[in-house]
Amino acid sequence: MKDKGYIFRLLPALLIIAALLGSCKDEEPAEYSYFVSDQQTGSFTESYINSMLNISAQSFPELGDVQPFISDGVTVYRISYKTSVSGVSAVCSGLVSVPSTPGEYPVLSFQNGTNTVNSNCPSLNPFNYLYQLAEFIASMGFVVIIPDYPGFGNSSDIPHPYLISEPTTGSILDMFRAVNEAQNAIFPGISIKNEYYLMGYSQGGWATMALHKSLDADPPAEFNLAGSVCGAGPYDMYNLFSVISGLTSYPMPSYIGYIIHAYSVYNQFDNPVSDILNEPYDSRISTLYDGTLSTTEINTYLTTSITGLFRPEFISGFATSPDYASIREGLVNNSISPWHTTRPLMLVHGGGDTHVSVTATENFYTAMINAGTSPSVISKLIVPDLDHGDALVPCVTEGLKFIINLRDN
Repeated sequence: MKDKGYIFRLLPALLIIAALLGSCKDEEPAEYSYFVSDQQTGSFTESYINSMLNISAQSFPELGDVQPFISDGVTVYRISYKTSVSGVSAVCSGLVSVPSTPGEYPVLSFQNGTNTVNSNCPSLNPFNYLYQLAEFIASMGFVVIIPDYPGFGNSSDIPHPYLISEPTTGSILDMFRAVNEAQNAIFPGISIKNEYYLMGYSQGGWATMALHKSLDADPPAEFNLAGSVCGAGPYDMYNLFSVISGLTSYPMPSYIGYIIHAYSVYNQFDNPVSDILNEPYDSRISTLYDGTLSTTEINTYLTTSITGLFRPEFISGFATSPDYASIREGLVNNSISPWHTTRPLMLVHGGGDTHVSVTATENFYTAMINAGTSPSVISKLIVPDLDHGDALVPCVTEGLKFIINLRDN
């Protein structure tokens, strides 16, 4: 869930992008269980990264807080790897950014926000300004992993499981495994330290929280979770629908349609879409999420009016009617229930968010404390007044400071 209106403030930065394209290695060694291939997509010098951040800081001064940690250039690779989506084998993709200087580095995995355009996924658009900011984190001493998610890049032939816990978490873990097993072949001189940090915003905040819980509750031996930052995520999917269905209008109906489409395709509920949405929207949903339309374009095919979008029976019966039991169950199953975590966790959110209410973070923080998580382990930062898109860079910057502090102390 990501508002793109703020992109235009960074047009000067985009105009000076100059990337050095590398060579394609496209290896498929039989001995790898997960890794399929890699391709260098570009490299950035330390001076170039500093120049970019100087320009970006004109719009987002908080970037100056992390600029002193830049100490290297970076090289960016497109990675393909094997995973499973609803029990079916698939080849997914993503980006990996590594420091230029040989050494051992911890991993930071960045989960991006809502995207509906295949050509704008990380591996196919590595020079998107937001992905670049994530790639630049490698210059601060991290191996940065940026998954595409199933349904994008190499796996664009399958529907994206939007806000569905599995296979989202499983596919990310398999990307970790692919990078680990092939690191010596892909990144000569770079070794990966068993120290993993997670960061994400919006859909990525939800995915990061789901991944944090998965690693915290039953951590695979190969991944040592050191801390996470979750920004503006819809952690309670049932509550999200409850709140939205009670509104008069909602500015991003494309998000609602995305959830309904994905949950229908991946059998997260039994009801047909016609039980939920009015015509003509119920019959349009299946045509809108093919990877060619942006969220702004999809919004024009839907309506911001809640009574216009949802069937009246759904609005009145969603919470209690047996007719919608499978929908409630599907939303609950893909919500992240609070638990007692001992791994450092930071929640960030814009105080004026109209897409994902700040109460999602407020309520989840309280629920985590009530579940036994210590206030010394979990922290919360609400950036005053900012809406969903405007809060993105400030929240990510604060989160990065949190992670760097964990790493260095």
